[in-house]
Amino acid sequence: VCSSAQCPNQAECFARRTATFLILGDHCTRRCRFCAVPDGEPLAVDDAEADAVAEAAETLGLRHVVITSVTRDDLPDGGAGHFARVTSAVRQRLPKSTIEILIPDFQGDEQALATALAGGCDILNHNVETAERLYPTVRPQADYRRSLAVLDTARRLGEQRRADDSGKGLYTKSGLMLGLGETRDELLEVFSDLRAAGCDILTIGQYLAPSTSHHPVVRFVPPEEFDEIRDQALELGFAAVAAGPFVRSSYNAEDVFKARKTEVQ
Repeated sequence: VCSSAQCPNQAECFARRTATFLILGDHCTRRCRFCAVPDGEPLAVDDAEADAVAEAAETLGLRHVVITSVTRDDLPDGGAGHFARVTSAVRQRLPKSTIEILIPDFQGDEQALATALAGGCDILNHNVETAERLYPTVRPQADYRRSLAVLDTARRLGEQRRADDSGKGLYTKSGLMLGLGETRDELLEVFSDLRAAGCDILTIGQYLAPSTSHHPVVRFVPPEEFDEIRDQALELGFAAVAAGPFVRSSYNAEDVFKARKTEVQ
């Protein structure tokens, strides 16, 4: 998905042997006003996709694999079982690589979340994207509190897994876009809410409208302001924060993960 999404950081990530794969088709069942992914009738789940992604990751020699998807509210488990199958297939071929899954909210279904985590990922990433006040216009089919609950539940399930697997923990991660109309106070409130949910890692980037029909860019945030915001987030207790105009959810994902890796045993 790095190339098809025209990510400005793809060359940098590829050089670090990091890449992101989009699974479960290319049509989304939601209509978020910031996103360029087309909506419409989703395709049938491709049973061969798990092996195809795993083979590609092995061929590319990836050290850090990010697996994401469109939102599939049409599926009973939201695609959670497919996430687990793809994760397991990649793990079998690349046992020493780190695997990050960037998931939708599965409509708040805790069992679906547990199913996705059963694939054995190292990092659970779920983006809250923006401040709660802006959800009705930016993410009308999502729910801010539900997204926080996803992260909190993942934290709890990760603690259980760490106890069961003799030390193998789970790291939680989320991301935000700036420039959608949020205030600094609202941003700090989101940081506090994420920390209360046990979120370990945070990415913060500039929103860029995919077209004139999407939500407009209200403000372009200066680079020095990103530095200030990063420092404020770190003061609240995040273990690692990547912040800058071109930062995206999977930006330098392996390096950000390593900043946290030594802190949880």
